[in-house]
Amino acid sequence: MRIAIIGCGYVSALYLRTLQLCPDLQIVGVTDLLPQRREIFAKHANSPVFESVEQILSNSGAEIVVNLTNPSAHYTINRQALEAGKHVYCEKPLATQYEQARELVELAYSFGLRISGAPCSVLGEVAQAVWRELRRNRVGTARLVYAELDDGMVHRAPYRQWLNEFGIPWPAKDEFEVGCTLEHAGYYLTWLLAFFGPAESMTCFGGMTIPDKRTDEPLAVASPDFTVACLQFRSGVTARLTCSIVAEHDHRLRIFGDEGIMSVHDCWDYRSRASVRRLLNIRRKSFVSPVPLPIRLPPPPAARVPKFGSASMDFARGIVELAAAIREHRPSRLSTEFSLHTNE
Repeated sequence: MRIAIIGCGYVSALYLRTLQLCPDLQIVGVTDLLPQRREIFAKHANSPVFESVEQILSNSGAEIVVNLTNPSAHYTINRQALEAGKHVYCEKPLATQYEQARELVELAYSFGLRISGAPCSVLGEVAQAVWRELRRNRVGTARLVYAELDDGMVHRAPYRQWLNEFGIPWPAKDEFEVGCTLEHAGYYLTWLLAFFGPAESMTCFGGMTIPDKRTDEPLAVASPDFTVACLQFRSGVTARLTCSIVAEHDHRLRIFGDEGIMSVHDCWDYRSRASVRRLLNIRRKSFVSPVPLPIRLPPPPAARVPKFGSASMDFARGIVELAAAIREHRPSRLSTEFSLHTNE
């Protein structure tokens, strides 16, 4: 399937690393606001380069547009792509406002098109293995979930030295302004929505604990650097999802069931350690076994994604799934409705 990439910033190199392992996807065009970035990306991707969004939508022959622009531009670019008759795969979120996301979905339906969005880590081996074990009632009925996405004090890290393989710097100002929720909550949120079904209610708190991030330019938006949400799912499960760029690195998932605890070490690693600890009753005491039982993961794909920095995720897996669903005339596992509810 022919794809066009709009946005050649920092994350684009991570996508290209995995797209190069997908022979069924052909990059037929790239573009970016900055000429140097689009030229560098096009050289590495061995693909045509276009000077504008309008040109790439009109002349590239793409069937799917992959939107890797800044979140503030997602709604506009996604709408342009749909109006041009293209399916869309968008970096998170589909739009920064729910009403805009819903408008995009309605537009896609009206044109008979698909729109879905990142993250796609729910398609990874560890997420699929945990979902399998939940269906087998490995820890009994799931009752409560703790999901953590803490990344340490990012503003104190040497992020000015963070360059992708094309030499493009990590966009610190944009990342801090977008905030940890839109950047990171989706990784575990998509897992929870897949495992436990739609969320019915949510109670949230967000705060900025470090107003001065010491960026080279002042932040235009005071986004929270710590957020926590308590979600109630229609299935009866309750979950607490915490995100921060302040607390020490912690990407754990723990699912508490009637018969034990299921744990994942890190959702950013598709082959992360995952285990079960059973609830034991001995005489008059009840306790959780200190011995973790490993969860067997599905076999990895033939082509393994090389690790770059902290990123070892297969960013292209969602695009591959969308393309396959279109070709096979079936619903995508990252469906339009699923992506909209994640955005909501």
